[in-house]
Amino acid sequence: MVDNATRLHYLAAMGIDVWMSKAALPESQPLVAEQTPTITPENWQSLQAEVAECKACGLCETRKNTVFGAGNQQAEWLFIGEGPGQHEDEQGEPFVGKAGLLLTEMIRAMGLAREEVFITNIVKCRPPDNRDPHKDEISACQPYLQRQIQLIQPKIILAVGRIAAQTLLATDAPVSRLRGQVHQLNNIPLVVVYHPAYLLRSLLEKRKAWQDLQLAMQTLDRVST
Repeated sequence: MVDNATRLHYLAAMGIDVWMSKAALPESQPLVAEQTPTITPENWQSLQAEVAECKACGLCETRKNTVFGAGNQQAEWLFIGEGPGQHEDEQGEPFVGKAGLLLTEMIRAMGLAREEVFITNIVKCRPPDNRDPHKDEISACQPYLQRQIQLIQPKIILAVGRIAAQTLLATDAPVSRLRGQVHQLNNIPLVVVYHPAYLLRSLLEKRKAWQDLQLAMQTLDRVST
């Protein structure tokens, strides 16, 4: 757990005013998610091995590394992004590079360490030239993501960016309409947040991103009580 001084430092790094009141957040109803951890080293390693050897779609022909995900295998928080970019493909880790650094700052601003959450993506291989993943590529990876969710059994999911939000919620609505409210995915609360790569281009949206993170924290508090 990150101490308060460090948390305030990362809030400042995000460009967020720390005096912002939680009272301004949208109201949401109490949500309950049933949690019964079932993860074992054997089934987790088996799933990792399947992903590493996957050839279910054409992305296997252009990838350098699969990107399974990283973090706490029994995390309360599950962050799901779109897919690996160039740096992720090279390193085999999710959310590295400038966008990854901002995501880390966002997590620490919440009072958490990156190692306390789990971070993964809709697709586990990099689409060429960082294009949006195609429907068949998303479908090929869907069982892996479903099994990750079943094994981790998070208390809350954060859909990071448009592709993740639209895929998980089966909608074509823009992020601007999906954020600011609590959705559900298999009885797990889900909050949509802007992708850090978008926030790097649209600095004024960082305040909205912090509102969404606060909404997620409030929601988890309700689930946990």
